[in-house]
Amino acid sequence: MTAVSLALATGAYGAQEAPAPSSRFSALGRDLIQSENAKPGTRDWILTKTDITAKEPVELWRSPRIEGYCSATSVSVGDTLKVMVSTNPVSEYSLEIFRTGYYGGTGGRSVKRFDAIQGKTQDDPEIGENRLRECQWELSVEFEIPDDWLSGVYLGKLTAKKGGVQSYVIFIVRDDRPCDLLFQCSDMTWACYNSWPTNEWSLYHNDANGYTGHLGRKKWSTDANDTGWVSFDRPYANFCQDHLVDRASSVGSGEFLLWEFPLSYWIEQQGYDVSYISNVDTHTDGPGLLRAKGFISVGHDEYWTREMFDHVGAARDAGVNLAFLSGNSVWGVVPLLPSTAGQAHRVMRREDKFIGEELSKMLNERRGTPAKYPAGPDAALLMGGRTAGIGGGAWTCTNADHWLYEGTGMKEGDTVEGLVGWEWHGSPASGLPGLEILAEGPMQPEHPMYSPHAATIYDGPQGNVVFNAGTIWWAQDLSSPPGHVLPAHAHAKPQGPDLRVQRMMENVFDRFIG
Repeated sequence: MTAVSLALATGAYGAQEAPAPSSRFSALGRDLIQSENAKPGTRDWILTKTDITAKEPVELWRSPRIEGYCSATSVSVGDTLKVMVSTNPVSEYSLEIFRTGYYGGTGGRSVKRFDAIQGKTQDDPEIGENRLRECQWELSVEFEIPDDWLSGVYLGKLTAKKGGVQSYVIFIVRDDRPCDLLFQCSDMTWACYNSWPTNEWSLYHNDANGYTGHLGRKKWSTDANDTGWVSFDRPYANFCQDHLVDRASSVGSGEFLLWEFPLSYWIEQQGYDVSYISNVDTHTDGPGLLRAKGFISVGHDEYWTREMFDHVGAARDAGVNLAFLSGNSVWGVVPLLPSTAGQAHRVMRREDKFIGEELSKMLNERRGTPAKYPAGPDAALLMGGRTAGIGGGAWTCTNADHWLYEGTGMKEGDTVEGLVGWEWHGSPASGLPGLEILAEGPMQPEHPMYSPHAATIYDGPQGNVVFNAGTIWWAQDLSSPPGHVLPAHAHAKPQGPDLRVQRMMENVFDRFIG
């Protein structure tokens, strides 16, 4: 067990206090975000014509007429980004790049355009060892990230001249400046759910059972090793489970537009000082987290490396506030492995879960399948709770006098309908300093393995806090950007922007920023 893991397991904090960003830097960051969002925006980033393929059962939507992927999950100013594209049939195409944000309610700003690019049909990759489908496509577009591109999530809109079909590529521009809020995209989870090129190549498929990732669908695989490997080197297809809605217009963007963009849009609308990173950046640059006052896990943030866990734990111990505005988070243990071509951090496999060795051993003995890899540390000791179920329901206030609810008008037992889902956190950890339950209530469907939803907060060692909303759908009640489609589940559906949730979010971020 690493030193950080030991600190998490025992509740002992021993890290040195990190220097907080000065108010001058925070003001500068707010000016950067506000100035950026004052620039002319456009809704042209929204796809207007898609042509997706689907197979039964409907778990995959792919855009074979035009699709692509990027050479990196995130890049810095001055880095060179490579984009690989395939058109079928062969066609010229354009690539227009947009920074996503608020921009007067339009949701994006055009920053670069390439026209009349000659396309070609690039082959689907062969099935490699461990069921790995890994593209090695020829380069289509290459450019250097300009000096004036602000950190953010960038969408590249691909448009084929022949037929006008469109899809996205997606990447993050990062920086290293001190900031108030550090928005971590959940792109490792996007890749793990990506079934491209056909309907059987996510981390949830195997040769023996087909799709193993949904209760009631074929056979539920409880063996953490009973899956293939997945690569970032391929386009994103939309992975549509039964509880999601038709979202063809997001094809190629991973899960960003569905789960994460409503938070980013709202943060930039409010003018907060925010910078953006990839899951991979959390893995590779732990000290980089210390530049922020608050670290944010967003949406469906399921797959983490052990290094990510340790780095975020160390940031907490050094005084960084943490917000888990997410569900099913820090659940699956994956390593980040090199591609076949030797590029670092491009391939993942599922190993075990972040449930601690004791619980992992008990579960493995129960199912008679000894684990091949050691379990990760218990996520509840980092977040305050852990993954508790699939479905959804209402957010139920259980601690109305807490500062989280200041200005919301909420009273004990009041609810925000549909805020919790489609996966949620519960099972609050014991022994964490100052842990309080802020919301708690039963979810649907009832299941013997599911625990009630519990939103928690506990004290860090430097006057900081760790807030766990415990729901993938938290951002759905903050904003509804252009082109956004609300998700749904048979048992619950978020209702869209809610003033009470917006005020809770303000209270959390104001506490972080101080």
